[in-house]
Amino acid sequence: MSDFNPNDIGVANGNYFGLPCNEEESDIVLLSVPWDATVSYGKGTAEGPQAIIDASLQVDLFDEKIPQSWNTKAWTLPVSEEIYEMSAKAREAAEDVIAALEEGETLPADHIALRAVNNASDKLNAYVAEQSEKYISAGKLVAVVGGEHSVPFGLIKTLGEHHQEFGVLHLDAHSDTRKAYEGFKFSHASIMYNVLENVPSVSKIVQVGIRDYCSDEHQLIFNSPRVAPFTDFMLNEMQFGGRTWSDICDEIISNLPQKVHISFDIDALTPENCPNTGTPVPGGLTFAQADYLIYKLCKSGKQIIGFDLCEVAPGAEGEWDANVGARILYKLLVYTAQNRKNLIFAD
Repeated sequence: MSDFNPNDIGVANGNYFGLPCNEEESDIVLLSVPWDATVSYGKGTAEGPQAIIDASLQVDLFDEKIPQSWNTKAWTLPVSEEIYEMSAKAREAAEDVIAALEEGETLPADHIALRAVNNASDKLNAYVAEQSEKYISAGKLVAVVGGEHSVPFGLIKTLGEHHQEFGVLHLDAHSDTRKAYEGFKFSHASIMYNVLENVPSVSKIVQVGIRDYCSDEHQLIFNSPRVAPFTDFMLNEMQFGGRTWSDICDEIISNLPQKVHISFDIDALTPENCPNTGTPVPGGLTFAQADYLIYKLCKSGKQIIGFDLCEVAPGAEGEWDANVGARILYKLLVYTAQNRKNLIFAD
C-alpha cells in the first residue's frame, strides 16, 4: 500500500472500494454471493454485489472516527458467475412454485420445481461454507455480501464450528424466523429460523428494527430465550419516551455475548435508503442510527467474528441503493477492522 493514495479516484481492481490488497496479505475476505433464488416480492438482489463494487469506487475512504480507515487490509473474492447462473435457474423454478401457491395449490415436498430450488440452496450453502472455512482456517475474517438474506447461512454455520458461543446482531425489517417459507427450506425469510435450528453455538440473536412479521414469528421471538427483539415500535417508544439513541444502543449491545456476527439486511433502513430492495417496509432505522449502533458495538470490547450485508438491489434508474449499500459496507468493514486491531483474541 506504500504507493496508494486514498485521495485519488477509485481504481476498478476488483476489490470493493478499490482497496490495494491481495488475497495473501488480506486480514478480511469479502465473499460476494449473487443470489436471489427465493425472493418473494421484488427481485434483483443477485445484481447487488457487482453494483456495490461499482458504486464503492466513488466512496471517499476517509472516516473521521478512523483516519487511517483506507489502510484496511480487505480483499474481494471475485463474483462467481457459476453461482449467479445457478441463482437464475433456481429463480425460474421458484417463480413456478410461487405462482402455484398464489393460485391456492398445495405442493408436495418432492414437487419438481420446489425440489430444484431446495437442491440449489443446498449447493449455495455448501459453496459459502467451503469458502468461509478456507479463509477462517487461515486466520482471516470472512464477510458475505449478498444477494438475498439466505446467503450468509453457510458462513454463520461455519462460525459455529469454530466458536463455542457467539451472538448475532440482526438488523432487518423482518424477523426472518419463518419455517421453510413458501416451501423453500433456505428461504430469505427463514435465515434466522435456520440459524436457531442448526447453529447451537448461537446463544442469542438480537433483532433490531423489525416491523413486518407474522404471528408465529411473534410467538417465537418473544418467547425464545435465544432471541432478544427490539422491534421498530419498541425503539420508537423508547425514543418518544425520552431515551437517547446512545442509551438504547447500550441496551441492545448488552444483550449480546462476547463474540458477535453482524447480519445487516439493508431493509432495516428507512425505505428512502433502499427503495429497490426486495421487500421494503415503512419505518426503520436512519443511516445515522445504524452507523452509530455498529460503531458502538465495535468499540464496546466485544469481538466481531464476521458480518454480512444483504438485500441490496440496484434499481433500473440510477445506483442509489448500491451507493447506500456501499457506504454501509464501508462502515461494517472499517469498524470491524479496527475492532480486530484493538482486541486480543482468545478462543
